[in-house]
Amino acid sequence: MKTLNFANRNFKEIIRDPLSLIFSILLPLFLLFIFQQFEIPSNVYKIENFTPGILIFSFSFLTLFTATLISKDRATSLLTRLCASPMKASNYIIGYILSILPLVLVQNLLFFIVAIILGLKFTFNIILSVFISVPVSVLFIALGLIVGCITSDKASAGVSSIVVQLVAFTSGIYFEPEMLKGFFKTICEILPFSHCLNIIKSVLNNNYDNISNPIIIILIYIMAALIIAAALFNNKLKGDSK
Repeated sequence: MKTLNFANRNFKEIIRDPLSLIFSILLPLFLLFIFQQFEIPSNVYKIENFTPGILIFSFSFLTLFTATLISKDRATSLLTRLCASPMKASNYIIGYILSILPLVLVQNLLFFIVAIILGLKFTFNIILSVFISVPVSVLFIALGLIVGCITSDKASAGVSSIVVQLVAFTSGIYFEPEMLKGFFKTICEILPFSHCLNIIKSVLNNNYDNISNPIIIILIYIMAALIIAAALFNNKLKGDSK
């Protein structure tokens, strides 16, 4: 119950900044719309492939929201005061994750509705894509937890924007994997964002032939990110309480 109350408090803090929420949704929606107005000779920009890419891009803003929320909580000494409560670091982390998930569902709903209007055929795979995107989004929230723990409230937005750019340029939203080579291709394969895109794209297009490796990679990244976030959170709680 305490975790849910904490999540509810976090959600209220997030919606206090409606302009940021609107921007994080309208910008990806605009990109989804505008790129469908051109006849670009690439499979990447087909609506069934580009929609998962835009969804992953929108998830990068979850890192920004989470990092900003945590860094502000640290700056206002809220977390220090909460140290007196019986809640553990895991309760705080779950509370932050739960507060962001409603935004994930809103993003999914709006993007797929617009995609259907733009020509995406409605199938049961859309519903499956929504479900599979929720655990994928946890990776971006966990990255926000890490950034929020290691940066100040003034620096968190700037550091989080790096994640936004990395997602844009390494996930494969705007180019086909076959176009990559050399060092940049290696970077794209090491970072998790292209694997996030491949998972949702595979589910949406009912193509499960090569989905196992991306799922394993993303699960490893999620667990690693949550473990690091928990360790940093525990350290910050102890450090801020002194």
